[in-house]
Amino acid sequence: MAEQRKISWLMLLPPLIFGALALLFYIGVTRDDPNALPSTRAGQPAPPVALVQLGEGAPFTDDTLREGGVKLVNYWASWCAPCRAEHPILEALAEEGVAIYGINYKDEPAKALRFLSELGNPFAAMGADPAGRTAIEWGVYGVPETYVIDAEGTILMRHAGPLTERIVADKLRPALDAAAAR
Repeated sequence: MAEQRKISWLMLLPPLIFGALALLFYIGVTRDDPNALPSTRAGQPAPPVALVQLGEGAPFTDDTLREGGVKLVNYWASWCAPCRAEHPILEALAEEGVAIYGINYKDEPAKALRFLSELGNPFAAMGADPAGRTAIEWGVYGVPETYVIDAEGTILMRHAGPLTERIVADKLRPALDAAAAR
């Protein structure tokens, strides 16, 4: 009889484990924004930029980020598939008049310039961060990442990952409006 109870208990173990795992999976997929990563820079001045020239124009500077107007800073790379996916959205934002400053992250200059030649250049100015030192100062987890900067050079929002139409509507536009209202 004791042997039979032991077997019955063991037979319940797999469904219980499955149920617990299913509950954890359900909680994981129903969170508001599973990709949201905290930004220690939100509400703080944009960190210094130490960029090298990429292409014909001089790279933008710290002063550029503090000279008035709302702007985006976008970290990108030619080897980054999500960067390629978000590029049409950056192009559309630039056509609307949003000032976008690009930081090419740990990339080969020739490949970066070919990427822009092929897809278009949405950047008001850009520079390269070949060693990734500026990205470390900004707290970049990986590319693409986009920051909303207000007229005084304060970071209002950070988005890690590619921009999508939904993210632009739900997160980026409200942050741009808030930056413009300051």
